[in-house]
Amino acid sequence: MDSQETSQFVRNINLLQLDNDVLFHIGIKAGDQDLRRLLGDVKFVCMGGSASRLKWFAKFIQDELKDFLNSEKEPYNMAKSDRYVLYKVGPVLAVNHGIGVPSLMVILHEILKLLHYSGAQDVKLFRIGTSGGLGLEPGTVVITRRAVNALLEPVNEQVILGKQVRFPTTLDEELQQQLLDCSEDLPTAFGDTMCTDDFYEGQGRIDGAFCDYKEDDKKEFLQKIHDAGVRNIEMESVCFAAMCNRAHVPAAILCVTLVDRLKGDQITLPKEQKEDFEMRPAKLVAKFIKKSLEQHNGEMCSLSSKRTYRNSFASDRICWMLLFMLEQYINNYSF
Repeated sequence: MDSQETSQFVRNINLLQLDNDVLFHIGIKAGDQDLRRLLGDVKFVCMGGSASRLKWFAKFIQDELKDFLNSEKEPYNMAKSDRYVLYKVGPVLAVNHGIGVPSLMVILHEILKLLHYSGAQDVKLFRIGTSGGLGLEPGTVVITRRAVNALLEPVNEQVILGKQVRFPTTLDEELQQQLLDCSEDLPTAFGDTMCTDDFYEGQGRIDGAFCDYKEDDKKEFLQKIHDAGVRNIEMESVCFAAMCNRAHVPAAILCVTLVDRLKGDQITLPKEQKEDFEMRPAKLVAKFIKKSLEQHNGEMCSLSSKRTYRNSFASDRICWMLLFMLEQYINNYSF
């Protein structure tokens, strides 16, 4: 591993001492494959909770990007572990992260190292998932402005060596705006996302195994955080945002709402409607990726045209100079 690369994705000098780093939870070693050939062209990493949903996403993004891909082979799971799945589709890497901060933190460590070892550059990360909304109709895609913890603080708290450490959850504002610009055909909202430690009491639900508060207490709490700017609640955002920020990687969070928590706790959507809603963050990210690839191809074509013009101009100038020299020779040495 080249020491000059340690600032990209990772900041850990101890990795330099490892002969063959083991990415245990995806069953990949840093030196057991040609990672640069396989993953060096990754530009977009899309992460979501469910393994089956990410398998579907890999097939979906393959169809959406068919005009940009050289292969029609069905995406396969590159992970050699049963804990997570890992699909590569052109410049897109699709990974599931399970549910909650601990599960996401483990896989994100290994994905960042995987990108580092593969030599990937200019990568953007996305979390696409589901959430409970606040004051929004089910099916609304929330593009996260700030990821906040259960105390409404824009930090991720982590205990390291027995000490509590707080990392800011800063997200990329330019990427947020670019996604908003792609969202005109989808119901979309822009606001803060609250991250909690669990699905029930942490989110103020009254339908868990335990509940030591009343319905009015719940309503007061939810209205309070809504008034503070929170538009949805889930269980991974602060960790995702903080780790991407530490890695200096542009990142965005897009979660669709499946219920308005100001009106109830239970998700009662029909199966078909729920599946349709779950596709919406994927559709928005796919639209952004396609637009990015089209712009990139356009820039490459423009650059190629400029090079062709410059080469043509240079050739014409050389020919003109040779003709001028030949004319001078004839004039000087004519009989």
